[in-house]
Amino acid sequence: MKPTYEQVTPRIESSLAVLKLNLDRFDTPYHFHPEIELTYIQSSFGKRYLGGKVTDYEPGDLVLVGPDMPHCWHSDDEPIPNHAQAIVIQFRKDFAGEPFLQLPESAKIRQLFEMARAGLQISGSLKTVVSAKMEQIAASDGFARLLLLMEILHLISDSEEIQPIDSESGPFIGSSSETSRFQKVFAYLIENYQQEVNLQTVAEIANLTPTAFCRYFKNVTRKTLVEIVTEFRINQACQLLRNSEKTVNEICFECGFGNISYFNKTFKAINGYTPLQYRNLFLG
Repeated sequence: MKPTYEQVTPRIESSLAVLKLNLDRFDTPYHFHPEIELTYIQSSFGKRYLGGKVTDYEPGDLVLVGPDMPHCWHSDDEPIPNHAQAIVIQFRKDFAGEPFLQLPESAKIRQLFEMARAGLQISGSLKTVVSAKMEQIAASDGFARLLLLMEILHLISDSEEIQPIDSESGPFIGSSSETSRFQKVFAYLIENYQQEVNLQTVAEIANLTPTAFCRYFKNVTRKTLVEIVTEFRINQACQLLRNSEKTVNEICFECGFGNISYFNKTFKAINGYTPLQYRNLFLG
């Protein structure tokens, strides 16, 4: 995975960027940008990485990503022409002007933008309505787009059918050089978290000594390298326990854990259940 910095550039006559994606597969690097992003996956299956959370996605996945929150979607399926489709809307929080945000009527939207820093999963009847309006935005232009976006934000801000995705990681803030370093490190972790992750190797990618890297990584993510890798592995294990018939032993090693005893102990410490108990909850 080649890390790149995403520069969001709306058309000169527009305050928002609207992308209608028709790709062979989703493989965008783990990235972030100051714009808020609303992404609706129309087709393709795979993994969604947001903050420190790894989640399976499927057609219909609808997420509001706050400013500077790292994220990406990666397809599991093989490349098929125009198989990976999505609508992506990107905009600055002051897209309608700073005075608009200060209006009393905009209080819920201001609150929504703060909540979006954790990433928000949109579900239920709200998802049906919002995704339909996103398709309208993709097919429209000019002031109609602006009105539709405001309507979408109002609907989301007034709904209970939203769920935070990662309240712990938070947005990433850094210089352009730190941006490049951050992307290289997380690109490597996303590709390799199911294998043994060596501190020396990751530190070399960041062009730091192991000690300096540990300080840097904790400052950026508010977590240690071990905590992030463990979260990636446990989230992957949860997906497999819910959605596959693989044994707990198979899942343990597939997700990068060295032995079943440590896997069971770590899984229970994070989720409150053993892997088998967790699976039985969903079977029940």
